[in-house]
Amino acid sequence: MGARGWSSARLGFVVCGYLAFFCGEIFPQAEAGCRERESPNCCTGRNNECFEYTRRKTVCYCDTYCQKTRDCCEDYQSVCQISAIDCEVGSWGPWSSCTSPCGVGSTERSRQVSVPPRNGGTPCPDLKQRRGCFGNNAICSTAKEVAKILPDSFKRNFKDPWRRPHMLMKEEKASYCVYLRVKQASAACKLKLWSAQLVRERLVCAECQSDAMSKSDRCGGDGLESTRTFWSAASVPGCHGSWVRESSSEGCRCPPYSVLFV
Repeated sequence: MGARGWSSARLGFVVCGYLAFFCGEIFPQAEAGCRERESPNCCTGRNNECFEYTRRKTVCYCDTYCQKTRDCCEDYQSVCQISAIDCEVGSWGPWSSCTSPCGVGSTERSRQVSVPPRNGGTPCPDLKQRRGCFGNNAICSTAKEVAKILPDSFKRNFKDPWRRPHMLMKEEKASYCVYLRVKQASAACKLKLWSAQLVRERLVCAECQSDAMSKSDRCGGDGLESTRTFWSAASVPGCHGSWVRESSSEGCRCPPYSVLFV
């Protein structure tokens, strides 16, 4: 190709370039923005997936956060702000009961969304609140009782050798059994064979016999369901721990190698 051919080609490129520039300025392409997005057009909060491309192939956003970063699409105000619906919530409900019936716990309350946010409206505020509380249930006095226990061989079928024949027999009340799961036992419990069996997570049957019952026909420290209470081995100094009551049975006898309430 000669010099004249190269000059003609360069002139053609220049002319096409000018035509493309003027056509772009006089007849601009449609500006992409929030209106062209698939539903939803607008998003709440900060959402990096809520974007669109402009005709210059740059990214613009249609989320609420774009107002802070100043990278909203050109039609964000007209599309998102006019049709934006702010979140509305109802009144707070009542506070729940304390999670701990005895001692430090927590309580919470909640509220429901009555109108959800749409099209970039103000997000919903917190729907739950939590605060500390101190449980003081009627059972708390029972939870503070410490059960004193002995091996079942200590008083089973016990006969008082000093009782006179003419003395009235004490009214015999039906015994009951309590099944408790050991949660903690001190090191001193290993000193005796019977107390060494009181190990963590072992299910123990403790029998409440007539002699150990109080005026309320129950043994002190016989435990509370789902609440940790405490025990102490009466014949082993320093042996103590905690347990949780799982069940009880009236008019029963615990199997051998169990314990008795004192």
